[in-house]
Amino acid sequence: MTSEDKTARLGAVYQAESVDDVARVYDLWAEQYDGDMSLAGYRHPAISLAMLARHVPKGAGPLLDAGAGTGLIGEWLAITGYCDVDALDVSTGMLAVAERKGVYKRLHKAALGSTLPFSDHHFAAIISAGVFTSGHVGIEGLDDLLRICASGGILVLTVKDKLWQTSFSQRISDLQAADICSLVDDTGPYVSMPGEKGTTPSRCIALKLS
Repeated sequence: MTSEDKTARLGAVYQAESVDDVARVYDLWAEQYDGDMSLAGYRHPAISLAMLARHVPKGAGPLLDAGAGTGLIGEWLAITGYCDVDALDVSTGMLAVAERKGVYKRLHKAALGSTLPFSDHHFAAIISAGVFTSGHVGIEGLDDLLRICASGGILVLTVKDKLWQTSFSQRISDLQAADICSLVDDTGPYVSMPGEKGTTPSRCIALKLS
């Protein structure tokens, strides 16, 4: 595996133009994903997990890893005492890798931005890292996550800063004004993959449902 191979796989993901494109690219990438992200110095899992642990008691559940991929966050959730966790992802190949790790109670194949296969207010907390970004999911993916998160629950998201500026910031202001949720944490901009040239900033936020 070369650095050029890794960069090409990353580029293919960010250039995806449809949900089917995203799923196809991740299916092909699944077996190399963990290694590629390690080389890129991928920070989202650690930062989002730290934020979740700040606001969600150890052992709380059920939790949802929305955009779970190969289960990077699921592994760390299990190690740190969050053991009742579901995985959701659009890629069958990524979910197959996640299943081998044995850290999720249940796995679900679905795309953020659609109506998700969960009842209202089902999850005590939701974590979603690396999903609200270029070529993936925009603001359209937020509302159904809010629907399935319990009152008083926590939603931890990483958001590409460009999306934050163009849509997320105003949408969250509107949600706060409507007393649907409150913004309780925000890292501000940081680079999610310092080992990959040209990576643009993202941020990690936590919302608390009213």
